[in-house]
Amino acid sequence: MKVRDILRLKGGTLYTITPEDSLADAARIMSENDIGSLVVMAHERVVGILTFREVIDAAVKNGGKFDGLSVYRSMDPGPLICTLETELDEVRRMMLGRHARYLPVIDNRQLMGVISFYDVAKTVVDSQNLENKLLKAYIRDWPQDQAPSEAQG
Repeated sequence: MKVRDILRLKGGTLYTITPEDSLADAARIMSENDIGSLVVMAHERVVGILTFREVIDAAVKNGGKFDGLSVYRSMDPGPLICTLETELDEVRRMMLGRHARYLPVIDNRQLMGVISFYDVAKTVVDSQNLENKLLKAYIRDWPQDQAPSEAQG
C-alpha cells in the first residue's frame, strides 16, 4: 500500500497557514477544525509544519500566552515529507524514527495532503481486519476431508 491509497480513502481537505500568521490564529484554526497540524506555505511551497506540539511549546515558553508569537517563530522548518508513491512501511519507519505525527505529501513540488500517524495506524488495522476476514472465510469454506477409506485387506 502507498500514500496515494491513504489519501484516496482519507479525502483531500487541506489546512494551511503562512509563516506571517499569528500563532493565536493557527491555534484557532486547529481548534475549530479539530486538526493537529497546519502545513506552513510560502510562495506555493511547503516551508514548515506547525503541530499542536509546537503551539503548546511556544505558548508555555511565552508564559502561557500567544501575544506576539508568529507561526514562523514556532513552526518546524524541516518537516519530514513523503510522496504519493512512498510505501506505507517506509512511512511507518519515518514516523517512528523521528517521532513525527504528521507528514506533508508532496508531488512535483505541490502539496497533495497530509497523513497523520492516526491515518497510518487506521490503514494498518483496516488492512489486517480485511485480511483476517478473508482468511476466516477461506478456512470456513475449506473442503472437508473425506472420511478415510476402510482398511483394504
